[in-house]
Amino acid sequence: IVTVNCARLLKADHHATNGVVHVIDKVIATTTNTIQQIIETEDSLETLRTAVAASDLSSLLESEGQYTLLAPTNEAFEKIPRETLNRILGDPEALRDLLNHHILKSAMCAEAIIAGLTMETLEGATLDVGCSGEELTLNGKPIIANKDILATNGVVHFVNELLIPDSAKTVFELAQESEVSKSTDLFRQAGLSSHLT
Repeated sequence: IVTVNCARLLKADHHATNGVVHVIDKVIATTTNTIQQIIETEDSLETLRTAVAASDLSSLLESEGQYTLLAPTNEAFEKIPRETLNRILGDPEALRDLLNHHILKSAMCAEAIIAGLTMETLEGATLDVGCSGEELTLNGKPIIANKDILATNGVVHFVNELLIPDSAKTVFELAQESEVSKSTDLFRQAGLSSHLT
């Protein structure tokens, strides 16, 4: 699937006497803002704006290149426990991993996303980006709230859940999500969970 500024290319290579015509499915608007400028002007990305400033990622998001930012909204940050959020915000390495996990290495418009597509993040992990009917999905969940906000250096999709990579989790959080969760409960009951956090 070929896109032009996130408009789908419907018919290509109509040759005319004075050139060639490609038919697309929407009007292309002027794009002037970088991804960083979009973050700075969107009210629903206030928490993300703070996190980006604290992690010193703003220079990357305003640099030349072609990225996809899966931008967690304020609502996405509010869904995780305050204690977990404060821990990540206070740990520069975990925060950088968290944010890099939301950045894909290439610009990916919604029209070009097909079911079962695997994309690598700047953090080094992979995300399953796909679609279910009209909805875009991440790791099988329809959590993309708004799509195809174009920037001069890529595209932004708003997501309403935070994607926390393993590298930003404590041993306790990793264990709770795995087949050793019962062992984790025993550590907690024995008053030893602080060692895992």
